[in-house]
Order: sequence, then structure tokens, then C-alpha cells
Amino acid sequence: MKQSRTRMYLAYGLMGALMGFVIARIGFGDYDELHNMFILEDLRMLYAFAGAVALSLLGFIILARRIPRQEKFFQPGTIPGSMLFGFGWAVCGACPSMVFVQLGAGKIPALMTMVGILLGIYLYKKAHARYFRWDTGACVSD
Repeated sequence: MKQSRTRMYLAYGLMGALMGFVIARIGFGDYDELHNMFILEDLRMLYAFAGAVALSLLGFIILARRIPRQEKFFQPGTIPGSMLFGFGWAVCGACPSMVFVQLGAGKIPALMTMVGILLGIYLYKKAHARYFRWDTGACVSD
């Protein structure tokens, strides 16, 4: 059991490192590339993201036929949270997974992005527990 779990973690780590290498080599971990996408100067990355979304959508449609339907809900923080996430991504030039690619490529400013992500998670957890308390749909509670 332990050996299979270790093998699984090694496989995930290898796939993640390979994905990070490819993303860094094609320039998707570069702040300027992301900035150009957000100001609509270079649409190459936007097309890549649109293609990834379309491919993921196809995968979810296929999976949806095999997995029982679950009740979906819309919580009040979805729209403002999505906007805040997008603004943060545009300002720092990285989504949460891209920070690891930037760190792996040796981009020191990504450390501040990582600090911002961790601080945001911490503050959200505190604010949610104190002010909002709506169901997040998470499987695990604190």
C-alpha cells in the first residue's frame, strides 16, 4: 500500500515537473506574456487557454454521462470571488499553479505572489468563518 502511494506521488511529481518545464519553455510562465494577453496585444496565450477550456469541457461532458448528477448551488461569493481572482491574476501575472512554474524558472518576484496567495487563503478563511459562513461545498470541515 505504502509503496503504491509513493509510486503514485512520484508519477504525479514527474508529470507536474514535465508540465512546468513545457509551460516555462513556451513562455506561458512569463509575466510579459500574461500581460500581453490581458491587454489583448498578443492573443496566442488566450487561444491556448480557450483550447484548454474546450478540451476540458469535452472531458467533463464525457465524464458527466458516467458519474451520477449532484445538486449544484450558487453561493453569494462566486461572482466577487471570481473577479478578485481574475484581478489578482492580471496584477501578479500568475494563477496559483503558474507561481510554481515561475519559481522553478528562477523568477524571484514569484515569491511575493506566493506570499500573496498564502495570505489571501488565510484571510479568506478568517473572514469566511467570521462574516459569511455559507456552505462552501468542501468535503472537509475545520
